[in-house]
Amino acid sequence: MIESLQSWDWYLDGWIVGVGILCATACALLGNFLVLRKMSMMGDAISHAVLPGLAVAFLLTESRTSVPMFLGAAIVGVLTALFTEWIRGFGKVDEGASMGVVFTTLFAIGLVLIVRAADYVDLDPGCVLYGAMEFTPLDTVEVAGFVVPRVAVTLGVVLLVNIAFVAIFYKELKISSFDPELATTMGINAGLMHYLLMTLVAVTAVASFEAVGNILVVAVLIVPPAAAYMLTDRLSIMIALSLVIAAVSALLGHVSAIAGPALFGYGSVGTAGMIAVAAGFLFVLAVLLGPRHGVISKLVHHVSLSMRIAAEDVLAMLYRIEELAVGEQRSVVPAHLDAAMQLATPRRRLLVGHLVHRGLVDREGGRLILTDRGRDRARNLVRSHRLWETYLLRYTRLRPDHVHFSAERLEHSTDHELQAALNAHTDSPHIDPHGRPIPPRISERD
Repeated sequence: MIESLQSWDWYLDGWIVGVGILCATACALLGNFLVLRKMSMMGDAISHAVLPGLAVAFLLTESRTSVPMFLGAAIVGVLTALFTEWIRGFGKVDEGASMGVVFTTLFAIGLVLIVRAADYVDLDPGCVLYGAMEFTPLDTVEVAGFVVPRVAVTLGVVLLVNIAFVAIFYKELKISSFDPELATTMGINAGLMHYLLMTLVAVTAVASFEAVGNILVVAVLIVPPAAAYMLTDRLSIMIALSLVIAAVSALLGHVSAIAGPALFGYGSVGTAGMIAVAAGFLFVLAVLLGPRHGVISKLVHHVSLSMRIAAEDVLAMLYRIEELAVGEQRSVVPAHLDAAMQLATPRRRLLVGHLVHRGLVDREGGRLILTDRGRDRARNLVRSHRLWETYLLRYTRLRPDHVHFSAERLEHSTDHELQAALNAHTDSPHIDPHGRPIPPRISERD
C-alpha cells in the first residue's frame, strides 16, 4: 500500500482528486433537497433519462462541447419530471412506478442513440456510463494563465451555479421541501422550485458524466446527503456535512483505488467506483454512529432509558416498603426487593449498584435504605403515580384495578409542570383510588 502511494503524482492525482471533489460536492449540494423531498430516485431517474438529450446533442452538433450537452440535458431533465408527474396524475399510479416507466424508457432510447452516435462522433459509451476520471487531467484548457482540466472548469462553474441557486432560494427550497402546501399559501411557487431543481440536477448529472459516469453519479448525488441526514436535524448543518462527506469520499475513493487493491496483490481500480464505495462506507458509519438516528446511539438510548425506568421502579418500591415499615425499621433486605418486584438477582444487583453510585440508595449491614436525595426522588415518583391513578379513574373508563399499570408507565415521563396540572385537574387529592396517601410535592435535593 505504501509503495502504491509513493507513486503519487501531485499533478495527475491531485487533479483527479480535485475533479472528484468538484463533482461530488456539486451533486451533493442539490441531493440534500432530493433526500428531503423523498425524491432520491428522481435523481437516479434524471441521471439515466438525460441520455437521449445528450445523444441528440451529439448527433445534431457532432461535438462534445458543454453548451449543447447542457441544453439537451436540461430539456430532457425537465421532460422527465413533467412526464413523471403526468403519468402519476393521469394514470393514478404512485411516484415510484411513474419514475420507473419514464426513466427506463428514456434510458433505453438514450442507449440506442449513444451507440448510433458513437458511429459518427468521438463518443465512448463506456465513458458516459462509467466515467473516465483518470483521464480528466489530460484534456486541459488555459484559464487566467493556468492550465487546468477542462472538466474541472465545467464542474467548477456548475458548482458555483448550484451554490448561487441554493443561497438565493434557500428559504423557498426549505419550505417547499418540507411542506409544499405551506409554501403555496406563503406565495412561494413550489412547482417552479421543483422544476428549477430538476433542471439543475439534470445539468449537474451531465457535467458529472465525464468524471463518474451516468451510473455512478447517483451515488454522489444521494449518498453524502443521506449520510448527513443521519447526523443532524438542521438543514444548514446537513448541507455543510454533506459537502464534507462528499469531499472526503472523493479523496478516500482515489486513495483506495490506488492503494486498496495492492493489499490483495491486484492493480489499481477505477476511481469513480471507489468514490461510490467510500461514500457508502461513510454512510454506514453515519448509520451506526449518528448522534440521534444512529443504530448504536439508539441502542445506547434504549438501554439508558430502560435502566432509568427500572431504577426508578426500584426507588418507588423502596419508598412503598418504607410506608409500610413499622417503627424505625426503614431498610430493606435485598431478597425482599427481589420478591416484591420479581427481579432476577443479577439485574437487581446492577440496578442497586447504579442507584448507590448516584447517591440515591445506601447499603447498611447488607440492607438497602434510601438516602435523603433518593427519598425525595422516590416520593415525587409515587406522587406522580397516584395522581395519574386518580386522573385516569376520574376522566377515563378504566376500572380501578386497571389504572395502576397505565399510571406506572406515565409516572416516568411526568415533569413538575405536568404533575402540577394533574394535581389541579384532580382538585389536589390527598388519597388515591386505592386509599393510599398521595405524598406532597417537594423540591428534590441536589
